[in-house]
Amino acid sequence: MAVKYYPAIVEGDESSGFCVFFPDLPGCTSAGADLQAAALNAEVALGGHLRLMLEDGDPIPEPSDLRRIPADPEVQEAARILVRAALPGRSVRVNVSMDEDLLAQIDAVSSNRSAFLAEAARAELRSRRAGQG
Repeated sequence: MAVKYYPAIVEGDESSGFCVFFPDLPGCTSAGADLQAAALNAEVALGGHLRLMLEDGDPIPEPSDLRRIPADPEVQEAARILVRAALPGRSVRVNVSMDEDLLAQIDAVSSNRSAFLAEAARAELRSRRAGQG
């Protein structure tokens, strides 16, 4: 899994809340009542946005240098931050055996077996880690 850090612009203030947008990824936005919530929500939004881009076959842009992003006079910047994104590694083909009825149930709810099984594995891993922590 490759880790990259994307620049994000945080705008707003304590009274109105904060909005986060990513200059490299038009349409990827997030928000939070305070700066910490805005930053945490930005990581979730970034991860979801990149996952959808990958599923759609869209190219993932390289992160820009935060220092080279020009200020927009119409934006009330509260902060500039780098947001962590864990990009999936290359896919590896595996041979898996399972009950044919279970496979039919998967096919009934998903058009992509590999994506379904990978997401189910991620969810189970999150669940198990949360139970240990």
